[in-house]
Amino acid sequence: MLQQIRDRSQSMAAKVIVGAVIVTLAFFGIQSLVSLFSQGSDEVAEVNGEPIGRQAVEMAVQRAIRSGQVPADQERQLRSQVIDQMITQTLLDQYADKGGIYLSDAQLDQVIVNRAEFQDQDGHFSADLFRNRLAGAGYTPLSFRRQLKQDLQRQQVQQGLISSEFMLPSERDELLALQNQTRSFRYHILSKDDLEQPVNVSPQDVERYYQQHQAQFKRPEQIKLNYVVLDQAALAKDVDVSDKALQEAYQKRLVEAPRRISHIMVSFGDKRTRDEARARLQEVQQKLEQGQSFSDLAAEYSDDATSADKGGDLGVINRGFFGKAFEDAAFSLDKGQVSGIVATDNGLHLLKATAIDAPSFDEMRDELRQQLALDKAKDRFNEQAQKLIDQSFSADDLQGVAKDLGLEIQHSGWVSRDDVTGVLAEPGVMEAAFQPDVLDKGYNSDVIELDDQRRLVLRVADHRQATTLPLDEVRDQARAAVEADMTRDALQARAAELAKAFESGQAPSLDWQSVNAVTRHASGETQVPKPVLEQAFRLPQPSSGKPVFGRANTESGVALIALDKVKSSDAASGDASGDGQFVVQLADRLRAQAAIQGLLESLRNDAEIDRR
Repeated sequence: MLQQIRDRSQSMAAKVIVGAVIVTLAFFGIQSLVSLFSQGSDEVAEVNGEPIGRQAVEMAVQRAIRSGQVPADQERQLRSQVIDQMITQTLLDQYADKGGIYLSDAQLDQVIVNRAEFQDQDGHFSADLFRNRLAGAGYTPLSFRRQLKQDLQRQQVQQGLISSEFMLPSERDELLALQNQTRSFRYHILSKDDLEQPVNVSPQDVERYYQQHQAQFKRPEQIKLNYVVLDQAALAKDVDVSDKALQEAYQKRLVEAPRRISHIMVSFGDKRTRDEARARLQEVQQKLEQGQSFSDLAAEYSDDATSADKGGDLGVINRGFFGKAFEDAAFSLDKGQVSGIVATDNGLHLLKATAIDAPSFDEMRDELRQQLALDKAKDRFNEQAQKLIDQSFSADDLQGVAKDLGLEIQHSGWVSRDDVTGVLAEPGVMEAAFQPDVLDKGYNSDVIELDDQRRLVLRVADHRQATTLPLDEVRDQARAAVEADMTRDALQARAAELAKAFESGQAPSLDWQSVNAVTRHASGETQVPKPVLEQAFRLPQPSSGKPVFGRANTESGVALIALDKVKSSDAASGDASGDGQFVVQLADRLRAQAAIQGLLESLRNDAEIDRR
C-alpha cells in the first residue's frame, strides 16, 4: 500500500497527475480538491444504498449522554452500538416504506398532544413544556416529529407481527396447568469420590480424543503489533491554565447555562392596545420596586393562564425555542434578577431568573481546566497529527516516528481479529492490521482516526497463520477433557446402577436432598441446581406410589433424582392467582419477540450492508 505509492510516485503517470492537480489549483482553488477528496467521508454505513451519516450517529450519542442513559466515559463503546441500532432502524424503515405504512400529520399531532410529558397539571397540552422538554433532550420540534414518525412506523411493523401471533384456548389451558404444577423429589449428587476406582486415561484415549475434536485445538490467525497513539488529552496534560482563564470560562458557561424562568405576560390586540399592555407592566414594575412578590403579581397580572397560577414559572429553558428577544433577555439575567419589558409576537413580558442550572465553580474546576487545556492543545495536536501522517507514510519503522513525535511505542501480545481489547478493539484498527500491505509486506498502516482527539498508526511485528495446535502442546488440555468425559460416563453408569437397586427394593444408603412442592420456575428461589430441577420436570409422573428415577449432569457431578409426587393444578386456579396469566403473557411476548427477531434476521440476511 504505502510502499507501492512511494514507488509509483516516481513514475510518469504520477507526474501527469501532479500536473493536473496544479492546474486544478490554479483555476479552481484548494476547495475543489478538499471537496473532491472528502466526498462520502461523513458516512459511517450504507444499508441497501441508503447512507447513515456520521452526524446522525453523533447526535444520537450525545442525546443518550445528555439524557443520562449512558455515562460520558462510555461514549466510545456507545458509538458502535448506535451504528448497529441505526442499521436495524433503517432496515425497518425500508420495510415499512415498502409495505406502504403511512402516518399523517394529523395522527402525529394527536400523539404529541396526548403524551403525558407534554401536558400541564390540568392534563392539557403545553407548548412551552413541549419546547422545553425537547430542548433538554437535544431535539427541535421538526426533528422530534420526524423521529416520532419513524418510531411509530416501526411500532406498526412490530405490532403487526405481534397481532399475527396467537394462542388457542386449549394451548392456554395446558400452559396454565403446567405452570401451576408442583413436584416433590429427592436428589443426590455423585462425584468421582463415589467411584470404586478412578478412571484410567490411556495415551490412546488422549490421541483418539484429539483426532475427533480438532476444532477445540485450533488457533486462529494471529499477529503481534507495535503501535503508537497520538492523544490530544495527553498533550493537554502539559498545558498550563491560569485561574483567571478558569473564572472567565466559568462565567461564559453561566451566561449560556439553562435557566429557570418565571414571566408575567400581558397580551395586546383584542383586549388592549400595545401601549395599554406596556402601562400594565410598568404598574407591575412599580409594585416590584415596592417589594411585592413576583409570584403574586404573576397570578394577578399575567395573561398566560398555564403559568400564572404557578407564579409565572416556565421551568428550565434552553436557547432555541422562545425567540431571540425573549432568550437574550432571559440569559442576561443573574439569579433573582428581573428583566425590563421584553416584546415578543405573543405579548409583552417581564422575566425573572429564579435559578441557574449550573454547578458551582469548584465543582466545575477540573472539567473547565480539562476543556481549556484541550482547546489550547488542539493546534499542537493537529500539527502532530499531520506529522504522524507524513512521517509514518515514508518511514521504514515506527521507532523514528515515535522519537520525532515524542510518543511511546506500545506492544501487543498475540492477538487475532476477534480477540482484542482496549484501543486495538476500536473500529478499523484490526481491519488495518490485516491489510495485505501491512500484514504481508510489513509497512506502517495508514493513520487511523479513532475519534476527534486520537490517532493511531500500527505495524505488524510478527504473524502466524491459523493452525491446529500439535498434540504435544495441548496434551494436558486433551487429557483433562478425556478424564472429565470418562468420569461423567462412569458416574452416569453408577447412578443407573443405584436406580435399579432402588427399583428392585434394595435401598442403598444415600444422603438425599429433599425438595417439596416446587414449580418448574423455582430455580431462583431454591438451592437446587438448575439441571436437576429441569430433569425433575421432564420425568414421567410416578404411579402406584413408587418413585421415578432420573439422572442429570451438574457442575459437581451426576445427580440421581427420585421423583416422588406430582400435583397438578387446573387453568382456573391459575387465572385466579394471576401468576398463570403472567406466564401466558410472557409466552405471548416470547412468541412476538421471536417473530420480530426472525424478521430482523431475514432483513439483515437479504440486505446489502456496508459498514465503514
